[in-house]
Amino acid sequence: MTTILRILVCSLSLFLLFVSAAAQSRHSSHGENLEGTVLTVTAMRDDKKAGPIKVDDLSLYENGVEQKIRNFSFDPSPAKIVILVDNSQTLATPIDEMKKAVMEFAYEIFDGDQLFVVAYDEKPEIIQEWTDDAKKLEASLGTFRKKGNPNLFDALNTTLKEVLLPLMPGTRKTAVVIIGDGLDRGSKTSYDNILSELQNQNVTVYSLQILDRTGGAYRRDQPKASQIMTQLAEETGGRVFSFEDAATAAKSICDELRKNRYLLSYNSANASSYDARRLLLMANNGSINIRTKLVQPPNVKQ
Repeated sequence: MTTILRILVCSLSLFLLFVSAAAQSRHSSHGENLEGTVLTVTAMRDDKKAGPIKVDDLSLYENGVEQKIRNFSFDPSPAKIVILVDNSQTLATPIDEMKKAVMEFAYEIFDGDQLFVVAYDEKPEIIQEWTDDAKKLEASLGTFRKKGNPNLFDALNTTLKEVLLPLMPGTRKTAVVIIGDGLDRGSKTSYDNILSELQNQNVTVYSLQILDRTGGAYRRDQPKASQIMTQLAEETGGRVFSFEDAATAAKSICDELRKNRYLLSYNSANASSYDARRLLLMANNGSINIRTKLVQPPNVKQ
């Protein structure tokens, strides 16, 4: 072996060693960040006690196996809330009522919170980029219309990739509020895929449920419209509200994002990075109400 060849081999070996060490410094043996798996959690006390909620108050299970919680801390950061509005032709709800529902959030957000409004039919359309200005938001809602079919899953996919992911990992308090009935006609994105992506990115979905325009019709390759609204919310740690009570919904959502949002971290003790894991987070004290997403998707795509 020539001297030049030996130098090249040595240089390549050192480079590979550096890459390996850098990867290990960023990830644990389970392929997760050094801080472990992080869950966004909504937690509140039903009693009048003022004490903080602590790790000892909680139990976390992954596929039925109890996990050791490393940290549980209150998240005081501002929220980024995307309001995703069904803009399709056959939704019977008047445009003025949709505008009013969106504006309820402008009245309830806290200092530092921001709203982003997207309306969707066959394609998602940006109505208003990030703002906390109620007057600016109200002026932008004049572009709402009724047109085409609702491609809800494609709109969620675009919202996640183009609006929310650019904020991460620095922003963890992200939410999507869907105002619609859950009907999807024609999306290229599947329901299962978008649900998994929302869970993987810890995006909480809230639903303002409008009466199902199909009358509860079954769909061949996805849940019924009303079930989609419920599952998207519950599977990501959110809640379902009635569109008819949008003011209460806006206040409840903004309040819990600011006052009741926590970050929980743990290291998975027994799970493969290739498998989805069913989560169960429980409060050991019956006076604590707690929610998080129900599934931790695989860390490694197959």
